[in-house]
Amino acid sequence: MSADAEQPARLLIRDLSQIATPAGRTAPLRGAGLREIDVVEDGFILCADGRITDIGSMQRLTGLTGDLVEVDGRGLSAVPGLVDCHTHACFAGDRVEEFSLRAAGATYEELHAKGGGILSTVRATREAGEAGLAAALARHRSWMLRAGTTTFEAKSGYGLDHDTELTQLRVVRNAGGVPTWLGAHAVPPEFVDVGADAYVDFLIEDVLPDAASLAVAADVFLERGAFDVEQARRVLSACRAAGLELRLHGDQFTESGAIPLAIELGARSVDHLESTGPVGIAALAFSSVVGVLLPASALFLDRPMPPARALVDAGAAIAIATDFNPGSAFCESLPLVCSLAATQLRMAPEEALAACTVNAAHVLALADRKGRLAAGFDADMVLVADDDWRHLAYHLGGDVVHTVVEGGRIVSTTRA
Repeated sequence: MSADAEQPARLLIRDLSQIATPAGRTAPLRGAGLREIDVVEDGFILCADGRITDIGSMQRLTGLTGDLVEVDGRGLSAVPGLVDCHTHACFAGDRVEEFSLRAAGATYEELHAKGGGILSTVRATREAGEAGLAAALARHRSWMLRAGTTTFEAKSGYGLDHDTELTQLRVVRNAGGVPTWLGAHAVPPEFVDVGADAYVDFLIEDVLPDAASLAVAADVFLERGAFDVEQARRVLSACRAAGLELRLHGDQFTESGAIPLAIELGARSVDHLESTGPVGIAALAFSSVVGVLLPASALFLDRPMPPARALVDAGAAIAIATDFNPGSAFCESLPLVCSLAATQLRMAPEEALAACTVNAAHVLALADRKGRLAAGFDADMVLVADDDWRHLAYHLGGDVVHTVVEGGRIVSTTRA
């Protein structure tokens, strides 16, 4: 069946070897709860009008009549549609030359200081215009969808001016993504002489009033060479007053106060955490802030991996995401991130699944309808090309996604 074909009101996926979903209805999951996965053997999933209406064992599937498409699930497993809660997927150009320089020994921070890194993508993104950015995001979105991502967040932050920041947010929203305003990603060339404080003034006074009508959340890169705690507090406090959810890039290269600030302001998440130590781990464990871990970025930059095992064992809520971007994580695949979570972060496959479904949905304030396979939830699911769902993480970089269903429609299929 064509991925673009119109679907009738009802879809039945039958004879699935396994249906695996995070247990319960609460979010976010933490501690031992991250491993609690409900598995139905030899099961079916029935969808109508974009929602799951029934799920269970084939033994109780009764005769169905009317307009219905049936999908043969023999030899396949179903998991919830994957949720990528941290991406920078709306960008133009690439940084393959920078990749080559870094492979020869240049560090990410050195390239950034010399006008490369984020600022090189800013130049390409500003030049692309709305049509160019929409085309680029459509291409990136198609990659993500084929890898099983049915819900995605994407940040601005490659405009660093009024008009391009708004264009990025509008393009993400029009593509069905969750738009996050990351105006405080780096100080643009126009503000180098006057400094980061003046740029923060500009963001709050000139960009935020318009960005708040397009974005769902706001983010700040709190890091040495970017923005400090007080600058981040000013931006995020203004964003909270404008009705936006709060996020933070933090502890990527240094512990610079991101976790205490995230807790103080009631942020939805603090993301990266490659440099987080025992004090930060304990603070997150006793907070409602989710730690979003980005192992593909750590691998790409040859950085220490975030302390996932310590965070989980301490009781912190965590999610995993791709950090898909052109400079530090050119990776759109959540199955690959699940493999990294298992092999590099010492997470069980069950924990990785929960971290990129229900917990990632919670970060985006969508856990009431995404991230689980259960009646009443959106009919988003991934059919894994094996009779054991754990192949999602086990097959490193493999062709594990057989079919993707979004809103009850087959939107991608790789096998006949």
